[in-house]
Amino acid sequence: MPLEAKLGQELRLRQQLVMTPQLQQAIKILQLAVPELETVVQTELEQNPMLEMAEPGTAEVSLESLTSPNDAAANGNGAGEMPEENGLASEVEVPPPAPVLESHDAAVEIREVNTLEKIDWREYLENYSNNWQDNSAEPEDDDRRPAVENTLSRKTSLEDHLIWQLRLSSLNEDDKRIGATIIYNLNDDGYLETPLDELAAQLECEVAAVERVLKRVQRLDPPGVAARDLKECLLLQLANLGMEESLAAQIVRSHLSLLEKRRYAEIAKATGVSVQTVAQAAKVISLLEPKPAREYGGQEAAYIVPDVIIHKMGDEYVVALNEDAVPRLRLSGYYQRVLHDVDATAETKGYLQERLRSAQWLVKSIYQRQQTIYKVASSIVKFQREFFDHGISHLRHLVLKDVADDIGMHESTISRATANKYAHTPQGTFELKFFFTSSVKGAGGEDVSAETVKEKIRRMVAAEDRRDPLSDQALAELLRRDQINIARRTVAKYRQALGILPSARRKLIDQAGGTD
Repeated sequence: MPLEAKLGQELRLRQQLVMTPQLQQAIKILQLAVPELETVVQTELEQNPMLEMAEPGTAEVSLESLTSPNDAAANGNGAGEMPEENGLASEVEVPPPAPVLESHDAAVEIREVNTLEKIDWREYLENYSNNWQDNSAEPEDDDRRPAVENTLSRKTSLEDHLIWQLRLSSLNEDDKRIGATIIYNLNDDGYLETPLDELAAQLECEVAAVERVLKRVQRLDPPGVAARDLKECLLLQLANLGMEESLAAQIVRSHLSLLEKRRYAEIAKATGVSVQTVAQAAKVISLLEPKPAREYGGQEAAYIVPDVIIHKMGDEYVVALNEDAVPRLRLSGYYQRVLHDVDATAETKGYLQERLRSAQWLVKSIYQRQQTIYKVASSIVKFQREFFDHGISHLRHLVLKDVADDIGMHESTISRATANKYAHTPQGTFELKFFFTSSVKGAGGEDVSAETVKEKIRRMVAAEDRRDPLSDQALAELLRRDQINIARRTVAKYRQALGILPSARRKLIDQAGGTD
């Protein structure tokens, strides 16, 4: 029987999740931290003429009133509406009503905006010019002078500091060129990792010349700079103190590995001195700087802007959104008039209509971001009440699913809402993810937060006898007394996460006459 191909149509009904542009934008905005959100808003302000930054004290209207008549007809009566949640009005700032203008004024101004002779340059120069000649017209006083904290300054780098010293030195121009090459090859810690023969080949000079100039560079400030390893760095600093022949220098030259392991008895035996003398030399070495460029390296401090502020009122904790952290937007009154101008072209109106929708989506996404963060923070306060009352030692076990079930959202939404978001609390400023911790089984079958266990370990180590520090096994046994069953290897993992050294390296040698 021959096969026969037929064309036909059939109707099927199925459900499918579609990621609309609005939903994609809302998800993107939700997971942004405050600095990233400011960048997105600034980009939109540069590209969208319908948006402006709002000044304090401007009038506010609901999102519904921002929808143009054409959008309302296309989307239905509910276009632009957002429900009010937690008593926070779904509003966005707009400018106060503008004076009544003739219908063609805005369109005419659009056509004339590029006509230079229409600009009052005298008024522009009087009000906006930053020319140095204008400074003499209005002398600055203390009220007009910008605050010191608002003045930008560049942090002095290690290269700048060393080049400045190199220029003041008595070296000839060829040696200064070699010295500058050495300086610009230092790493972030101030060490020279590039072999001298490579530098010599790069400079087309003898290796001996590079080594001679290197010794001069190593005498510059900070002490220990341009060393090729830790041993040389410490020896340079001891030489700068006039201690190149001291016991400390001898230990650095010959017994640095034993010193790292705090094997003072072996060092004492090798050097023929007492353990107390070795301990005194070790104390001197501990005061040296293993990273000479520490003061000049690193990035500028990044300041944390909390998204929510949690404070106590009476017996209750109140969650408040940090409104100052989120950019405040308004619609441009000028372009709104252009949009409704009867003389504006269809192309102009179509462009502004598209920009208006983009502005509405951004405002709604920011609003939804704020509401989600508010809900999550309120739920965290409910679960972690003991933490807010008593501190980290009372932090309870909490997972994303607990909060998701509490506020009726998906776990992925909670994860996005807590990433890089911070809360200022009576106990300090914490990332929202900090409140979600893994658990350790207690003796009574209750889950204990891993952060609580770390805090207990930190306190035990802080209170220990430094001459007889607690081992990981001893810490595990002390935790069992507190009804926390935890293995020694888990204690070691938590100790390392806290940056606490092993017991052998925490041991303190009594310099007054004790022994190890």
